[in-house]
Amino acid sequence: MLTLYSSYRPLSMIGAILALSVLLPFGSVRSAEPSTQTPTERKEAASLADAVLRALQQNLDISVSRQTKESRLTDIVFEQAKFDPLLSVNGQYNRSVSPLNRPILGFGGNTVGPVGGDPAAFDQNSTQVTVDMTQNLLTGANYDLNFSPARTFVAGDPQFLFNPGYQSGLVLTLTQPLLRNFGKDINRTFIQIAQNNAKVEEHVFLDRVLTVIATVEQTFWELVFSNENLNVAKAALKAAEELLATNRAKAKAGVMAIVDVLQAEAAVASRVEQVLVAEKAVRDQEDQFRRLLNPSEEDLRQDLRLVPTDELVKTLEPISLQEAIDVAMERRPEILQANRNIETSDLNVKFAKNQLLPNLSFQGTSGLAGLGKDWGDTLQRNFSGDFYNYGAGLVLSFPIGNRSAVSQYNKRLLETRNAQVSLQSVRQQVIVSVREAVRRVQTDFKRIETTRSARIMAEKQLQAERERLNVGLSTTRFVLDFQRDLATAQGNEVRATADYNKSLSNLARQKATTLERYHLELQ
Repeated sequence: MLTLYSSYRPLSMIGAILALSVLLPFGSVRSAEPSTQTPTERKEAASLADAVLRALQQNLDISVSRQTKESRLTDIVFEQAKFDPLLSVNGQYNRSVSPLNRPILGFGGNTVGPVGGDPAAFDQNSTQVTVDMTQNLLTGANYDLNFSPARTFVAGDPQFLFNPGYQSGLVLTLTQPLLRNFGKDINRTFIQIAQNNAKVEEHVFLDRVLTVIATVEQTFWELVFSNENLNVAKAALKAAEELLATNRAKAKAGVMAIVDVLQAEAAVASRVEQVLVAEKAVRDQEDQFRRLLNPSEEDLRQDLRLVPTDELVKTLEPISLQEAIDVAMERRPEILQANRNIETSDLNVKFAKNQLLPNLSFQGTSGLAGLGKDWGDTLQRNFSGDFYNYGAGLVLSFPIGNRSAVSQYNKRLLETRNAQVSLQSVRQQVIVSVREAVRRVQTDFKRIETTRSARIMAEKQLQAERERLNVGLSTTRFVLDFQRDLATAQGNEVRATADYNKSLSNLARQKATTLERYHLELQ
């Protein structure tokens, strides 16, 4: 808002005016509209929609939030990977030459050597490959499938059926919890928590996006206001210059005193100062706006004049308070985030409650075995089903007191209550912020109407005072005062209009409907 001050005192100013008339020859004070543009400056049109897109693509806060959101997706994969099968392969070769003190099955006959002589040597070498696959299932079960073919050779003249002998074994072991950690829902808990955390991070990302867009909008409309305010200051300067030119002509013709000319010259100097201040405000706002778009350091060093292409909205948009609150309740990221936190808390409570149960598990095992003169013979015998084993049983364990599980369960209950209270607090805060945003829009629009009426009255008063001055019924001082009042009224109207546009932006932010205004959606 442009504010011009004029506080002339007729008696106290006479001395200063006369002194100024002695130091400056008549007509030596010349006004010129200040210009801060340098030859190296370039202009660039700036629309709000383009600025929003650039900010979303290049803003540093958006980049950090986007990377954080993507990192949450890796947590989901990490939890899902706990149910991936694990395959391991182990190959070994062993040779053993052992002394024998007595016969063993298949080697040594009745004796192993003469009495008092050297012990016989048992020379055996074996080659074995073990292929093992284990996996945790969503039911809580765990299986282990093991296949281990081997070749064994004993040097000498053993009495074995096959030498070398080829043998293999296929064993499946299954463990299924029946109480604690039983069921898909329990075992998917941490996957669902990771998914909820990813959703929470999406809501945080959305909140950051809405904040960035709102900041761009607020800064853009402030830049528009600064430019409009500069135009008001220039118009006030032009009016003062026109009055100075008229007074000089009248003074030269001898129909006006030199004091009126000096008053007009002082007003022109004051208006020049106002223009300089307004131009600085424009440049400062341009830098702030460019900073939001995250340009390179080289671009930021350059002198660039931004020319806003969007005009201030001056029409009242229909607003329903209850509808605005309902929309905010459905779409505000804070509420969505709080709801997700409650879901996570409920999952933690459910899991902690399950951990209070005893650990009762079913364990079963079954296997096939084979022995032959070569690999083909061994595998055929292995899968023929002639040689097999199986077994089953139950295992029960329960810590006395189970204090660890009880304490975790109580902790999760407290976290759930806190999450519910947080949701209630957020909902209340959203209602209050939406109500305040709606009132601000309505108030700022009324300010536009009021300041417009004040500006129209100021124009009429200035015009009437100019006519009185032309017929000699008024003085330069009064005309300058009305010029100041008009500039103030114009600045107030521009300020109110800019505030109204900023209020509309704030209301969209409070309802979380900012993206729809630019036809954008997050993917």
